[in-house]
Amino acid sequence: MSEELQHRDILFEVQTPLGFRVRTTCAYWRFIVTIKHPVIAGRESDVQDTLRHPAEVRQSRREPTVYLFYKPEHGKRWIGAVVKRLQEEGFLITASRTDVVKEGVRIWPR
Repeated sequence: MSEELQHRDILFEVQTPLGFRVRTTCAYWRFIVTIKHPVIAGRESDVQDTLRHPAEVRQSRREPTVYLFYKPEHGKRWIGAVVKRLQEEGFLITASRTDVVKEGVRIWPR
């Protein structure tokens, strides 16, 4: 796929408080909401807000280029977004609602 076609397929790209941008494509978002986590369908703006203004960010202990962004939701639930960082850019691995913040090294807030 050409770079121009890839840019046209971008659903969103947001700046995180950690100094890198995260993006996802329309096609990958469809995969997330139809295969991985259908409960997150229609929640694109919540995921973007979680990436822009997380309450907490953890770095994976197993994979240091993977970050877990969390923002509280109703009750004891969270919106979670998992991101792979490649220098100053990142891409969304998955997003979901959860009631547990996963283990990892807490890096935000600092």
